[in-house]
Amino acid sequence: MNSAATTTIQGVSSIGVEAIFQLLLKELQQSTKASEQNCRDVATRIAAEVYRICSESKRIQAAGTVENSAITLARHRLQQCLRYYELGSNRGRIELHSTLSAIIYRYINPPQRQLSYQGRLVVIEDFLQSFYLEALNAFRRENQLGATYSPKTLLELAEYMAFTERYAKRRIPLPGRQQQLIILRAQTFSQQQPPETCVDIEQAAEGSGNEADGSWEDPAVQQLRSAMATQPEPEPQEDTLRSVVITELMNYLEERQQSDCADYFALRLQDLSAQEIESILGLTPRQRDYLQQRFKYHLIRFALLHRWELVHEWLEADLHTNLGLTPQQWEVYTDQLDNKQRSLLELKQQGHPDEKIAKTLGLSMAQLQKRWFKILEQAWEIRNSLVSGSGASTHE
Repeated sequence: MNSAATTTIQGVSSIGVEAIFQLLLKELQQSTKASEQNCRDVATRIAAEVYRICSESKRIQAAGTVENSAITLARHRLQQCLRYYELGSNRGRIELHSTLSAIIYRYINPPQRQLSYQGRLVVIEDFLQSFYLEALNAFRRENQLGATYSPKTLLELAEYMAFTERYAKRRIPLPGRQQQLIILRAQTFSQQQPPETCVDIEQAAEGSGNEADGSWEDPAVQQLRSAMATQPEPEPQEDTLRSVVITELMNYLEERQQSDCADYFALRLQDLSAQEIESILGLTPRQRDYLQQRFKYHLIRFALLHRWELVHEWLEADLHTNLGLTPQQWEVYTDQLDNKQRSLLELKQQGHPDEKIAKTLGLSMAQLQKRWFKILEQAWEIRNSLVSGSGASTHE
């Protein structure tokens, strides 16, 4: 075993250290197709990180259960790595990119620029590319690897992606609060963005810039030509829709001045516990519970009214698939509807615009929206086999 993995720490015997390393090695060999040496290298690095954390953590040392903490932490690190391994190279990258994009979306806001949804995605892409490089350098440094090291196998790539997610979520102590590292980096990046540059789209496309005035050498023109010439590999539809749903919900909350709900949503996307969310946002349990209930209210309005088509398409529960219900569920569902609700559903499925449906049924637009909200809510409850009124909590 590598010397880094055999280093003992206060509170953990050498036997315990060896046991943790062997646990990691055995799980990696059983759960991956990587070579034995590859598994040993990754197990050594995970173990070394666990030992370092347990040695430096005053909380763990003071608790007096260092060995148990080390085992728990090692298992957690292992599961993060295996999760990305199971996703594979392409889907793993998409998952990591989507997770980090959701965290920083509302903080990517260059001064004096009103960015569209697509414009903000471009800036996020630029920022994350530099952040991935920073994370790789940190990975090399913390694991004492050479300056030219880069992941070459799927297991090494999974290890790096798991590290990058943890690195992004590290909490940096600030006066009176803590902030995640990636958010601080995103805020700095936004503030350093130059003013918008106007680019002639035809000039960029045709290469007709005037070389004498240097317009063709403008970085903005070159970047635009490069983007137009590049044909990126399409992302799986489900991942694209997930990203759109997340960003649209963020926009919805911001437009309604619900920035605290947006913060709560960003933290929920990271699978943080209630206690961790309370610590980061500086809330009491009661305040956090109130914020959670308010977020649920807006989430339901977004999913069943504001952008119901987008959400149901993502859930593969749109009108073309009978709102995601099985034939038996659909029969039960339609039997519950009154005549006007049934007519509204049929007209929606036929693709008629809301204005025409409202006129046909003799309803105002407000009445139409209210009835349609109720129809979707009933389908939502049946689809998820929930008691009426409790469905929202499962879909945060």
